[in-house]
Amino acid sequence: MFTVPTALTWARILLIPLFVGVFFLPDRTLVMADKNLTATLVFVIAAITDWLDGYLARSLNQTSAFGAFLDPVADKLMVAAALIMLVELDRTSTVVAFVIIGREITISALREWMAKVGASRSVAVSMIGKIKTTAQMTAIPMLLYYDSLFGIDVAWIGRWLIWIAAVLTVWSMVYYMRRAWPELRARKAI
Repeated sequence: MFTVPTALTWARILLIPLFVGVFFLPDRTLVMADKNLTATLVFVIAAITDWLDGYLARSLNQTSAFGAFLDPVADKLMVAAALIMLVELDRTSTVVAFVIIGREITISALREWMAKVGASRSVAVSMIGKIKTTAQMTAIPMLLYYDSLFGIDVAWIGRWLIWIAAVLTVWSMVYYMRRAWPELRARKAI
């Protein structure tokens, strides 16, 4: 069933090529400062649609299994695209990108498996995961923008926040794995 929340999620996925493509425009078409600003705005719009589609799905009672599947996929694709571009632009470490993307894939797979065995509650989103996401979603636009803003060195703040997000990423992965461990052992999955 086509719903507004699902359309917003698809729009977020369709923004990814635009987001990445901005950085590949010739400099005579768009100078780097304008590329940074445009990519930052696209990323922020995508982040807003992430919040909005969830809000609308709940408030309009338009939640669906497909929407619940597609929403985190769209989030992870956008974050992965942003991290890869930040590595390409030499604005963050390959290690940071690998840790964050690797954790997302690992925890997504874990959650899917736990849902199949009826134990998804044990790996539900935790406060540490929310703090990690906040640090990450604040750092990425800062690293995309990369210029000073009102005299504030947002690139410097973004670099610190992305490393904090990477540490929280590892911490949250350990947390989720520990929560899943009894189920993994009981089903002889390890």
